[in-house]
Amino acid sequence: MNLNTAEWIIAIILVVTLFVFLVLAIILLAKIIGLTKDAKQVIATSQQIADKADDVAGNIKDMTSIGGVVKTFASSYVNNKTAASAAEARKSRSKAKTTTKSSKAEK
Repeated sequence: MNLNTAEWIIAIILVVTLFVFLVLAIILLAKIIGLTKDAKQVIATSQQIADKADDVAGNIKDMTSIGGVVKTFASSYVNNKTAASAAEARKSRSKAKTTTKSSKAEK
């Protein structure tokens, strides 16, 4: 089976076209893979931003609602009372230590 000149030219054109198509397809595939990695990173970042926005909205809702204001006031009151009682306990412990030291020194 011998090919004449026109058939050889058509075969070469088809081979070159196929080669160019394959090279471009490989390059395009590599670019698409890179874009998907970037897209995953963008999606993760946007998810974090959405979570933070939800937290901020919840905080604003708590601060503006009556229940939230009462809850904030009550928690700050309890925290202040706890801190005051802890400071008083530390003072009484330090006084007890100094009285035991002085009583030991007297003996």
